[in-house]
Amino acid sequence: MREYLTPAEVELLMATARKRGRHGHRDATLILMTYRHGLRVGEACALTWDQIDFDLGDLHVSRLKGGKPSVHPIVGDELRALRRLRREYPEGRFVFQTELKGPMTPPGVRQLIARIGAASGLPWPVHPHMLRHACGFKLANDGHDTRALQDYLGHRNIQHTVRYTELAAGRFKDFWRAR
Repeated sequence: MREYLTPAEVELLMATARKRGRHGHRDATLILMTYRHGLRVGEACALTWDQIDFDLGDLHVSRLKGGKPSVHPIVGDELRALRRLRREYPEGRFVFQTELKGPMTPPGVRQLIARIGAASGLPWPVHPHMLRHACGFKLANDGHDTRALQDYLGHRNIQHTVRYTELAAGRFKDFWRAR
């Protein structure tokens, strides 16, 4: 079984999330941010509004598991989704919060992602860490430098990053081209 999702599968998850329940936009934004920034489930749950600079379009990522913090750019669709989320949940410190204005919990997010994955029709169980892996594989397949990818994902040890470049299909694209 694959431990990552393709960009098209991530889009499918977000589309499914948008259609489900009264928190569809929040859930789709959770999937988007977790994927785009390679967040662990605990990092997504702990994300606070003060980590987002709307004026500069920056996300200040705090990593768990001894990971290196970094600052990531936030692009247009993410900014729009986050601004809408802030309007829908004007109170509270956490970006992804419950109706009680507390943070969503990792077990709750795991259940949510599993339900959205099942509802989307994917043929295998989906869990939040697949979104982090999807980020790594997408960036590796796009040809990004391994060291830059290491910093983006907050890995202290490059061995954790190399797995994405080892499986990147693009590594071999020029092997049989005529010279």
